[in-house]
Amino acid sequence: MLRVEDLSVAFRQHDGRLTRPLAGVSLTVASGDCAGLIGGSGAGKSLIAEALTGTLPRNAELSGRIGVSGRIALAPQAVTALDPLARAGTQIARMARLAGRRADPAALMARLGLPEAALRAYPHELSGGMAKRVLIATALATGAGTLIADEPTLGLDPGAADRIMALLAGLAAEGTGVLIISHDLPRLVATTTRVTVLREGRPVETVPAAAFPEGLTHPFTRALWDAQTWTATEWAEAC
Repeated sequence: MLRVEDLSVAFRQHDGRLTRPLAGVSLTVASGDCAGLIGGSGAGKSLIAEALTGTLPRNAELSGRIGVSGRIALAPQAVTALDPLARAGTQIARMARLAGRRADPAALMARLGLPEAALRAYPHELSGGMAKRVLIATALATGAGTLIADEPTLGLDPGAADRIMALLAGLAAEGTGVLIISHDLPRLVATTTRVTVLREGRPVETVPAAAFPEGLTHPFTRALWDAQTWTATEWAEAC
């Protein structure tokens, strides 16, 4: 269970000035829940992930309330987060050990639809979709009850992106609380129960997935949806 209330992040500059790129964020992710978070570039999505996992820079000042029941883990967006000199299975086992647990890398890989041969592969030998799954496996190896997936479909072809989102929905169905941070609004709507929308570090609204698109009322959310779903013909007619 993850509960965030009025989360704000500020940074203290060298001259003492305080900048606040993120403020007023509240969200809840229960066990078995799959929630989405979206915003444009620089909206503060990754800042939220860093705040929730305790990886903010030293000059960050955090306010608000973060409540976590059990362990929380992050599957980062960049596959460069994987150790290029270690095999996938070794990295999964290492993450479990750091969390004080023992893991079965082969069972985790199978759960995520990866072949056993991937255990012996180095990151550069994996496809983009496989590397994303290994990142998720390293997070699950910690025994976390809540998983944050930061841009899990970034750089993937449509088929691989759909498979990753289906995998995350499946983890939620098994009881894991899942928060998906993404720029891909149509896939978020298809996968999650609700989507929190950020604009320039501030929450605009939280919308049930079932409300898209007919039930949208906020102009920014509507603009995000239209920008990602309109066809070229529709754009030409609108102009």
